[in-house]
Amino acid sequence: MAKRSSKAVNRKSANGLMPDKASKKIFKNKTNLDNGVQSKTLAMQIEDDVPCFPRGGATSLSRHEVDEVRAEADAEFGGLVRESNNNRRKKTLQKKNHPAEDDTGSLFGDGISGKLPRFANKITSKNVSPGMKIWGVIAEINKKDLVISLPGGLRGLVRACEAFDPDLDIETKDADSSFLSRTFRVGQLVSCIVLDLDADNKEKGNHKIWLSLRLALLYKGFTLDAIQEGMVLTAYVKSIEDHGYILSFGLPSFVGFLPKNDRTESRDDKVVGQLLQGVVRSIDRSRKVIYLSSDHDAVSKCVTKDVKGISIDLLIPGMMVNARVLSTLENGLILSFLTYFTGTVDIFNLENAFPTTEWKDHYGKNKKLVKTGDIFDRAKIVRVDRGAGLLIEIPSVPVSTPAYVCISDVADNKAQKLDKQFQEGSNVRVRVFGFRHLEGLAIGVLKGSAFEGSVFTHSDVKPGMTVKAKILAVDIFGAIVQLTSGVKALCPLPHMSEFEIAKPGKKFNVGAELVFRVLGVKSKRITVTHKKTLVKSKLPVLSSYAEATDGLVTHGWITKIEKHGCFVRFYNGVQGFVPRSQLGLEPGRDTSTTYHVGQVVKCRVTSSLPASRRINLSFLITPRRASEDEIVSLGSLVCGVVEQVTHRGVIVLVNANAKGTISTDHLADHHEQASLMKSALKPGYKFDQLLVLDTEGENLVLTAKYSLVNSSQQLPLEISQISPYSIVQGYICNLKSGCFVRYLGRLTGFCPRSKAIDDQRNDVSEAFYVGQSVRSKILDVNGETGRITVSLKQSSCASTDTSFIQSYFLLEDKIAKLQMADSKCSEVWTENFGIGSIVEGKIHEAKEFGVVVSFEKYDDVFGFAPHYQLGGNDVETGTVVRAVVLDVSRLERVVDLSLKPEFVTRFKDSSDILPHKKKRKREANKELELHQTVNAVVEIVKEKENYMVLSLPEYNHAVGYASLTDYNIQKLPKKQFVNGQSVTATIMALPSPSTVGRLLLLLKSIGEAETSSSKRAKKKSGYNVGALVQAEITDIKPLELRLKFGVGFHGRVHITEATDGAAAEDPFRNLRIGQTLTARIVAKADKYEKNWKSHQWELSIRPSMLTDSNEIRDKLTPVAFNFSIGQSVTGYVYKVDCQWVWLTVSREVRAQIFFLDTSCEPDELQDLQKQFSVGKSVRGHILSINKEKRLLRLVLRPLSTIPNGNETIEDQSNDNVIENVFSLIREGSVVGGRISKVLPGVGGLLVEIGPHLYGKVHFTELTDSAPDPLLGYREGQFVKCKVLEVSPTGRGTVHVDLSLRFGDDVTSLRDRVDKIEDLQPNMIVKGYVKSVTPKGCFISLSRKLDAKILLSNLSDGFIESPEKEFPVGKLVIGKVLSVETLSRRVEVTLKMSSGSGALKAQMNDTSSLRVGDIISGSIRRVESYGLFITIDHTTLVGLCHISELSDDSVDSIESKYKAGERVKAKILKVDNERHRISLGMKNSHFGDDIEIQTPSKLTSDEDEGDKEEGEGEEVVDRNGQMDNTHKPNSDHQSQVEEFPVLAQVESRASILPLEVSLDDIEQADMDVAVSWTEEHAAVADTKDEKSKRRAKRKQKEDRELEIIAAEQRLLEKDMPRSAEEFEKVIRGSLNSSFVWIKYMAFMLSLADVDKARAIAERALKTINIREETEKLNVWVAYLNLENEYGNPPEEAVVKIFQRALQYCDPKKVHLALLAMYQRTEQHKLANELLDKMTKKFRHSCKVWLRRVQSLLKQHQDGVQAIVNRAVLSLPRHKHIKFISQTAILEFKCGVPDRGRSFFEGILREYPKRTDLWNIYLDQEIRLGDVNMTRALFERAISLSLKLRKMEPLLKKYLEFEKTVGDEERIEYVKKAALEYAKTNLGIETED
Repeated sequence: MAKRSSKAVNRKSANGLMPDKASKKIFKNKTNLDNGVQSKTLAMQIEDDVPCFPRGGATSLSRHEVDEVRAEADAEFGGLVRESNNNRRKKTLQKKNHPAEDDTGSLFGDGISGKLPRFANKITSKNVSPGMKIWGVIAEINKKDLVISLPGGLRGLVRACEAFDPDLDIETKDADSSFLSRTFRVGQLVSCIVLDLDADNKEKGNHKIWLSLRLALLYKGFTLDAIQEGMVLTAYVKSIEDHGYILSFGLPSFVGFLPKNDRTESRDDKVVGQLLQGVVRSIDRSRKVIYLSSDHDAVSKCVTKDVKGISIDLLIPGMMVNARVLSTLENGLILSFLTYFTGTVDIFNLENAFPTTEWKDHYGKNKKLVKTGDIFDRAKIVRVDRGAGLLIEIPSVPVSTPAYVCISDVADNKAQKLDKQFQEGSNVRVRVFGFRHLEGLAIGVLKGSAFEGSVFTHSDVKPGMTVKAKILAVDIFGAIVQLTSGVKALCPLPHMSEFEIAKPGKKFNVGAELVFRVLGVKSKRITVTHKKTLVKSKLPVLSSYAEATDGLVTHGWITKIEKHGCFVRFYNGVQGFVPRSQLGLEPGRDTSTTYHVGQVVKCRVTSSLPASRRINLSFLITPRRASEDEIVSLGSLVCGVVEQVTHRGVIVLVNANAKGTISTDHLADHHEQASLMKSALKPGYKFDQLLVLDTEGENLVLTAKYSLVNSSQQLPLEISQISPYSIVQGYICNLKSGCFVRYLGRLTGFCPRSKAIDDQRNDVSEAFYVGQSVRSKILDVNGETGRITVSLKQSSCASTDTSFIQSYFLLEDKIAKLQMADSKCSEVWTENFGIGSIVEGKIHEAKEFGVVVSFEKYDDVFGFAPHYQLGGNDVETGTVVRAVVLDVSRLERVVDLSLKPEFVTRFKDSSDILPHKKKRKREANKELELHQTVNAVVEIVKEKENYMVLSLPEYNHAVGYASLTDYNIQKLPKKQFVNGQSVTATIMALPSPSTVGRLLLLLKSIGEAETSSSKRAKKKSGYNVGALVQAEITDIKPLELRLKFGVGFHGRVHITEATDGAAAEDPFRNLRIGQTLTARIVAKADKYEKNWKSHQWELSIRPSMLTDSNEIRDKLTPVAFNFSIGQSVTGYVYKVDCQWVWLTVSREVRAQIFFLDTSCEPDELQDLQKQFSVGKSVRGHILSINKEKRLLRLVLRPLSTIPNGNETIEDQSNDNVIENVFSLIREGSVVGGRISKVLPGVGGLLVEIGPHLYGKVHFTELTDSAPDPLLGYREGQFVKCKVLEVSPTGRGTVHVDLSLRFGDDVTSLRDRVDKIEDLQPNMIVKGYVKSVTPKGCFISLSRKLDAKILLSNLSDGFIESPEKEFPVGKLVIGKVLSVETLSRRVEVTLKMSSGSGALKAQMNDTSSLRVGDIISGSIRRVESYGLFITIDHTTLVGLCHISELSDDSVDSIESKYKAGERVKAKILKVDNERHRISLGMKNSHFGDDIEIQTPSKLTSDEDEGDKEEGEGEEVVDRNGQMDNTHKPNSDHQSQVEEFPVLAQVESRASILPLEVSLDDIEQADMDVAVSWTEEHAAVADTKDEKSKRRAKRKQKEDRELEIIAAEQRLLEKDMPRSAEEFEKVIRGSLNSSFVWIKYMAFMLSLADVDKARAIAERALKTINIREETEKLNVWVAYLNLENEYGNPPEEAVVKIFQRALQYCDPKKVHLALLAMYQRTEQHKLANELLDKMTKKFRHSCKVWLRRVQSLLKQHQDGVQAIVNRAVLSLPRHKHIKFISQTAILEFKCGVPDRGRSFFEGILREYPKRTDLWNIYLDQEIRLGDVNMTRALFERAISLSLKLRKMEPLLKKYLEFEKTVGDEERIEYVKKAALEYAKTNLGIETED
């Protein structure tokens, strides 16, 4: 505590900043004796040159200066002291006579009156206030906050977000829990600032002090000039660089740097965000960098220097200063430091740890502390502080420890007069309660209750102990309870009872005492349980992994249920796992149906590994011992009967006692057959052989895989049974980080990814599946670690037998029998279709891929013969054929046949087929031997079944079968075989019942086949360029066909090789994949092409290429690149980019079309991608040729001239480019263009019309005489242009003049003045102001003609500022004065009074106006009956009656319109005789396309018929005279004014001072896009004095209404069109976010993103801080801007979002960002934001509803989980709203049944809430289920409600039946309503 002067002290005291009682004595009147004593004491202290303490610093002022300062202070405050004393004389006298004994004094107690305080100032919870800077020490570090020990035994909290400055970019939410502990340490001294104080209502006097460590708050007011070398500063580590650390002081004005060589610690010890303390070594003021040194010795010895002019704001707690003792107080010292300041040191902050009553004479040091909870019986009282407490000495070892006991902790009852109860030197019994870290004191307790009970502090609480506690509060998350010693604990909601509690508040009453058991203690967070089983359990408590011994039986509770078991938790976070086999479940029973989360279970420890924190448990406390007969060993074969088929597998009864389970994958070796077998199985089916793989408790794990059953003797059970390099059968059990291969039991081998597949490009998870049968090669066996390393590569694990395909046929036969038995079909048909037998059938149908054969005896059996098996026979439908059976599919009842002669005629006698079948088989097979290598021919390839049918020509065309795949490569791509291909195979099994009568062959390995047979086949193939091939289509793309032919050959057909002659639109439309085509090889693929590896040959299917003529060779020779300019060619689109359309003309020639050459219409240019889709045929004409790149440039329109005749152009020189331009563009051509630049002033437009070719549009060629020709044009806009002139320049370029004027009417042609010869004196012309000088101005009449206007000819009147009256670009109408043809000089005048008056006549001519024209003008005057409007460019005034202002009624015309406003209107009637014009402004008068007419464009030769005047219609003449025949108010007349200035004065007369901003932008017009020209005439109406006074009074009353209406009208209609106009609007609407956002949008339309950002920043700084909504709107617009244009958008949006959170409501900002993410479909970011919002705003119903809505819109699951979380988080009064809204969302975009469940749930609890019934009914009605809705209505009307509540339900029911029901239903509802009324009328009367 310090003061700078008495003046400063007075201010602080007056403001109530000193809460101590002693501070109230500042203005007390002491006796003269006291004053004299105190003054004398002060004088003695000043004269004493020797300080009391050697470390104290003396003042730098001289004695004379000190006397002057004190005298000035006394004089300054003398008057205030006297006034204060007079006002409080009575109170002062009373307090003088009765001084408070417990007054502890204050630093400012009597400083003003020259008296010292009696007591040193203390820091207590009463005088701590927000903004106070205070010193503290870190006592605890938690996950989300820091606990700071403050002076006086206070404790403060620092949230994690307040521990760092925002500029460090540290996300405290996402940081790990150890971040604070890594950044701070316990015992670290820190300077804090008080943020807020929260009073805890539950405990009286308990306050939470919220602190901040942010340096931005501590160093607020610091500047670089205030920092001097030698100062000690605290800084954050902002970043770690190579040469040191960049430091942040929380201020943007300067940074710090700490060199690494100045650090004794290593770099790894420091983290970003850490607080460091250092001494300022040097200051670089130019770079604003402070260099620090953090040497501990230098920091500890550094003392703050005496700086002249230092303020109290620059004092930081923790500063070391030189101080001088001024005096000793009763409980401390008063010091002087830094010249201006004084402060106090209380007794607890002196050096002596035991200051006695003689503490002034001696000091001692002791920093040894004791533990919390320790009890000392003989503690010595050192000092008794009256009214405060006791200082005692605890006899700790080896050194005594000081402790302080507050008066509230002395006794259980209120202690009084401590000096009488306790004596210094006496002994007491004390218990340590805590510590005051900053003072080095322990906190003691003498209360008797502190020594009772087993729990005193958190450290006394142990897991598993039983405690009694009182319930303090009950909430949705659980109950807060308090133990007897005051320690608080949490009882979570699941632990409040054994069962789920819907309303915990009813079971747990606040104040009740219950028994709990402690679940765990973590830091100071204690959790307890009230589950009855746990509380009363007598079993041992398991609170650590070391206590888990085998066989231990204890209680726990289930925390998680998985398919393979349950997780059980015990005390203190100990957790174990119960495998499924130990759950005690019956086979096939689901775990979740037996157990539930939270259930208390008794379990037994089976094994434990404390080091790895694993415990295996069992729910079988006493497992049943099986008999020897029932024991089944692993690896044995058993038989079993199917008992049940479940979704997980098949339950089998083994040996009539044991049960086993066969998972689905273990029913077959083939993945597809497993599901078929499962679907065919029925209870009672018997498995002959099953292999026991493992046991799970009493349940057996079985397999029916043929590969495992067949090799059961070789399967290992233990690691010792495995030999390296052996091949072992197994199955895949896991695919994490590799393949895990399981054998018997739990014996598992691991296959790394590198050893799993031969081709490393394939992914392991895609090559294998869990449960797959595999062959594994043992690579390594480690007996010590028990690890087995295997390989699954096909090259080393290929099958050596045919067990894989044999198992397929055997299981297929079983499945067929099961299906036939189920369908009761006969199997006789299969006996008559043996393999190799000849059958007779009739051609049933001929298809593109073969023929279908039907059989007379079997209607449901069909045969199929592909084209390859027809043997060249021409078959027709109905023909009887004889065929050989190649394969039989018993499941599909399909027979594969062959009609090839070599099969049918191989038997000599074919008359009797069936009797000799067996004999012929023996003849065919008698020469075949096992393991014999044979040559075979592929007959049929069955890719779906993974095998193929082969024939052996050398053995009488015997039929065999070979597999296409193997165990380890089932999911990998298969080797391709084609019909007729020759292969080499080995006979592995002759036909027998075990092979289902088939001859099984084994092909050579895939690798060997690739290197031998495939290569030989390719060498033997005679494919070369020009050969005809039969190819099959494998893929159809927009520009090519992909085909395969021969053995492994691939080719493509380019789209230009599909047809002859003109290119077809889609030449591939009639083709399909799988179709066979005849094609000719035309070339080899180019190796330099992008995808050349996918095809080796280029093919052609053009009809001319498939002929056998001799011209084919000529066609196959490479075609010369021979094209000429102007030639017409056709190509196909293959790419469209931003500027070019790319075509392929042939396989080698490409073409391109510039995007502006595709069309001249802007709409078509805008949708270029839609106009030219890939594959579209386009015809064009060659404009240029690039022979080197084989590239053509095309245009769609024919060329006007062909340069150089028909010669080809190879060199694109400048001359050729210019020549091409002249051939493409000529005068009068219409071309498409894109605006490249809008030139300033009257420069016009620069339009791109070709690649590197631009044309200029002159200002006069933009439109036909519009006031603002540039309006509506922007950069990047597509326009339609007419070429006016093309001329070469001297620099080798081309100059093109363009025009955007396409008007061909007489008026438009007449307005064009292109030649000076067309001008004549007195001719009326129009032009745009080009430049303004002091002597006049120049105007542009056309692109080649300019004219000058002298200053005297600008107007009839005086013009003060020509620049303002005639801005550049303004349209003017004048008369030609003179024309000099030779010098091309033209002079024009704008005067109306000169000459013949033709110009004036034109301006006042009503004949140029036509009924129906749309005009623009300005409001001349506002009257109660309508508006007087001056038409632009004329002096004509029209009247718009109030009835024609709007389609709706107009209440107050004065508030909606005002003089000078720009409006558009439609001419309703023109009275040429009386010069009166009637106008209309209704929206119904205007169509979609509005063209504004001006008198210069109107023709007078069209006569309009007289229009009937309606009732109340007025007509106004050109002078503003109104015909009053229809209006009673005839006093208002208009007169012609002579000067326009008077008209302006009158128009502004009704404008209030607050509306000046509207005058600045009165020329802006959003809808009609017309600017003002001159006002050449003024019409005014003189009012009498009475009318003026009445108008002023009305304007004053409606001021606010007019301002609001004018601003709204401005924003909605008159939106500015330039930056200057926007600036004018902003000056009048600084707080309008609408204007700012429109300004930003305007800048974005000009592609100036940086300017838009600058406008957003301006808006945020300009808008008043009270306008929160307006600021939020700008923030949202800023977020949208960065989301669209940020780089990168995600980071830019996050930065703006973080800034917005500091200024706006965080919830609204979050919702705005969420809406933006959802609108732009950034679902991932939206979901992440929603997760944060549900945590941050967990009490917000809107946030949870957004979470639910997001899930439903993305069609994701998890709605129920979100609802459960929301119900736990939301306050109870929001539950109904949330659940009902969630139900509505489910009805609209989710699952209606789930919505019904929500409604039913809340209606069960609130059955009489008719509002909920109405909502429920509305959703059902909207859904349209009539029966469901009626049932719901019946339930609703059956409730017992009062008639006034039931009446709306009955009415709704009646309306519903009137809509969907009939008369009977309507009568039924009416009858029900009458009965309800009769029944309840009496009840209501009684009520």
